Amino acid sequence: MYDYDVIVIGLGPAGMAVSVMASEMGLKVCGIEKNRIGGECMNVGCIPSKAILRFAKKYQILKEFSVTDALKTDIFKKPFADISQSLQFIADKKTMGMFEKVKLIYQQGEAQFIDPHTIKVGDQQITGKRIFICTGTRPALPNLSGLKEIDPLTNENLYSLEEIPESMIVLGSGAIACEMAQAFARLGTKVSMVFRGKGLLWREDKEVGTLLEESLINNGVTLYKNAIMKQFTKEDNQTILELEDGTPIKAQKVLCALGRQFDSSSLNLEKTGVKYTEKGITVNNYLQTSQEHIFACGDINGHYQFSHAAMHQGMIALMNCFIPAFFKMNFKKYPVPWTIFTEPQISRVGASLAQLEKDGIAHEVITVRYGDYGAAIAEKIETGFVKVAVNKWGKILGVTIVGEGSGEMINEWTMAIQNKHSLIKIMLQQHSFPTMGFLSKRVAEVWMMKKMKSDKLKNICRSIFNFYK
Repeated sequence: MYDYDVIVIGLGPAGMAVSVMASEMGLKVCGIEKNRIGGECMNVGCIPSKAILRFAKKYQILKEFSVTDALKTDIFKKPFADISQSLQFIADKKTMGMFEKVKLIYQQGEAQFIDPHTIKVGDQQITGKRIFICTGTRPALPNLSGLKEIDPLTNENLYSLEEIPESMIVLGSGAIACEMAQAFARLGTKVSMVFRGKGLLWREDKEVGTLLEESLINNGVTLYKNAIMKQFTKEDNQTILELEDGTPIKAQKVLCALGRQFDSSSLNLEKTGVKYTEKGITVNNYLQTSQEHIFACGDINGHYQFSHAAMHQGMIALMNCFIPAFFKMNFKKYPVPWTIFTEPQISRVGASLAQLEKDGIAHEVITVRYGDYGAAIAEKIETGFVKVAVNKWGKILGVTIVGEGSGEMINEWTMAIQNKHSLIKIMLQQHSFPTMGFLSKRVAEVWMMKKMKSDKLKNICRSIFNFYK
């Protein structure tokens, strides 16, 4: 007999989904969290980063209209205190209430396996029939001389800054790097962005990276492409990053946004027989580890490192506990959308154009631009496009949206791909007008109009039309 039906280690997005759902299903659940409930996303990731982006956008608008008095207030010079208060309110008044039916072992230390069914936290030892590992990852730091001495920022301590720095070096070219480079540049920081790639988002459609680079440069960000970092040194209150070609870059702060790193050292996985690699804990299509009663959900398994993917995996993993083997749900079959919340917003779901071309998959691309849409023109948001890759029958292979509201618009396309809908379904669905989402319908209409250029199809339509009286 076990102490609990379910033990959840880590109460970030994945762990919260498992523990709350399981408790509502009537299972006896124990949730273990060594730091803060909500995990990285709520406390030092998605939520605070979007808050600082919002502050930056307000700052930019006030600056454009020369509302200089407002820009000097603490709300803009020291926005992190306000963000911290909001996060505390969410934690105290919203999040904790979700765990009324969950036994919490909260901020009492690391969870360690004693054996495949037994967990130790401090002096407590508990057993569980099924165990879900949802401990996430940590920021990856480069192995560079002088880095530790300069006390670099990561997403874990960035939002603890007391005020906006005068200058900042941002290492990386991913979502966090792009979002924070733009946000701090708009708030008045002199930002230098350093990365090894040939351009931003170079794995995506070339136009995507070009638009984002132009936007960042217009905000005052200096881009150092194809840069190989050599070492860091300190000079008074400044940090100097020396590149391999000898170029020195000076700044007050350095933000490392170079991806995530798997770390399971505290879990004592050797006691369980659970297999893992340097990329994460190995799971099958049903999110089971090499021990079928132990699941690994979210960043910890190395698949799709997004908060929404972690929540989804937690839900799928728990549901698979109730489903016979033949009917279990394969988490890899669900398309995963993503969004970078810069301006312009960038979103994609399904295959990228570069991937389709690399794999030699026949496709055509339908593009509709914001600048050709009356509502976007009137609202002065003409930058952006919707690009949809389809096969000749209209099956949706991949969608890229750049522009206002793309993070909302991409959800419709995710649903369409997940349910194997063609562009005909999108065309026949009514879309509220004049929203930016109406551009999705336009894509389907453009595709259909291209089809109607076929003389053969025109003759068929004419014959059918004349057949009926």
